[in-house]
Amino acid sequence: MTVFHFTGIKGSGMSSLAQILFDAGEQVQGSDIDKYFFTEQPLRDRNIPIFTFNADNIKQGMTVIAGNAFPDEHPELVRAREIGVEIIRYHKFLGDYIGNYTSIAITGAHGKTSTTGLMAHVVGGYKPTSYLIGDGTGAGHESADFFVMEACEYRRHFLAYNPDYAVMTNIDFDHPDYFANIEDVYSAFQSLALQVKNAIIACGDDEHLQRIQAKVPVVYYGFGAENDFEARNVEKTTKGTTFDVFVRNEFYSTFFIPLFGDHAVLNTLAVITLCQYEGISPEIIQERLNTYKGVKRRFTETDIGNNVLIDDYAHHPTEIRATIQSARQKFPERELVAIFQPHTFTRTQAFLQDFADSLSLADTAYLCDIFGSARETQGALSIQDLASLIEGSAVITTEGIEVLMKHEGAVFLFMGAGDVHKFQDAFEALLK
Repeated sequence: MTVFHFTGIKGSGMSSLAQILFDAGEQVQGSDIDKYFFTEQPLRDRNIPIFTFNADNIKQGMTVIAGNAFPDEHPELVRAREIGVEIIRYHKFLGDYIGNYTSIAITGAHGKTSTTGLMAHVVGGYKPTSYLIGDGTGAGHESADFFVMEACEYRRHFLAYNPDYAVMTNIDFDHPDYFANIEDVYSAFQSLALQVKNAIIACGDDEHLQRIQAKVPVVYYGFGAENDFEARNVEKTTKGTTFDVFVRNEFYSTFFIPLFGDHAVLNTLAVITLCQYEGISPEIIQERLNTYKGVKRRFTETDIGNNVLIDDYAHHPTEIRATIQSARQKFPERELVAIFQPHTFTRTQAFLQDFADSLSLADTAYLCDIFGSARETQGALSIQDLASLIEGSAVITTEGIEVLMKHEGAVFLFMGAGDVHKFQDAFEALLK
C-alpha cells in the first residue's frame, strides 16, 4: 500500500487533504517545522505521524505530496527525486482527486471558508460528502458522492481544478504581492470559469462577477431583484436571520440561519442555489442550517464572565466590516472593541486608508504589530502608520494586554490572519 507523505503537512489545505486521505483508508504521514499550529490538532486526533523536516523521512514506495510553500530544493523533495519517489504538488493532486466525485469548488476573495463549511454541512445531510476547508479541516468518506472544497485564487492555484460546480462569492483586490490590480484578479476568475463542467453559482450583486463568461450556465444569487435566486424580507435579530428566497421571482421557501450579517445571508443563498440545482429539498436545507456550528476562526465566540471574546480571521477591510456588522447585529447594546493584527506588509500598505476606515466602525481599536509572512518579513511602513489614521486607537502588546480590562462587559473582536490568538490567549489568562 502506498504511503502518502505530506511535505508541509501543517499547511491549512495540506492538513485537510491528509485528513481526507486518512479517512478514506489511505496510509498517511507528514513533516513540518517543530512549532504548534492549530491545523495539526485534527491530525494528532487521528494519530497521523508528524515528523520534523528531514530528507531521511522519504523512503521507497512513497508518494510525496508537496506543499506549495516549499521549493524544489527542499531537502525532502531533493531526496525524493534521488531515489525515484513520485512528487505531486498539492493542487495537482487535489485537481486529479476530485474527478472521482461531484465536485463543488468554492472561491472568492472573501467568504470562501465560511461558505465551504456551510455547503459541506448542508450537502452532507443529503448524501455522503467529503470536504476540504481552508481552516485546516478535512473529512473523507469512503462512499462519498460529493466533494466540497475551498479553492484559493492566490497565484491562480485554483486553475489546477476542473470542478463540476464553482461557487464564486465575490471578486475583490487582495494579495497585492501577486495580483497587479482588480482586473488581474478578474482574469484569474474568468480563466477558472472556462474550466467548470456543470454550472457556476455566482453572487450577482458583485459587479465583477456579472461580467463572467462561461460555457456552462451562470446562476446568480443575491439581494438584487435581477438575480435568479433573491433574498427578500430579511429580518435580523440577536438570535439570527430570517429571509425569503425567490427563484426567478417565484417564492421558493423561507429560511432561518443562526448567523449574523449580510454576508451570512449571501453565503447561505449560494448554498441554497446549489442545493436547488441538485434537487435537495428546502426541508433538508433548513434542518441542516439549524445544526450548523460554523468553522474555525470565523466569528468564534468565547464568553468569560460578562465579556465576549470573538476570534475571527478577518484580514482585509471588507472582512473587518462584515465582522463588525455581525457583532452589531448580535450585540446591539454592547461596546465593540477591535483588536487587529495586520497580515503582510504589502496588504497593509495597499489598503492602509481602507483598514483605518473599517476599524473606525468599532467603538475602540487596538492594533498589534504587522505580522509578516514567509515571503516578506519586513516592509517600509510600521503599525504606527495605521494607528495615526484611526482616532483614539492605540498599539498593544501581549505584555500590555491589561489595557483591555477597562472595557468591562465589552465584545472584543480579535481579528487577523497571523498569530493574533496570542493576544486573545493573554487576555483570557488575565480574565480568568
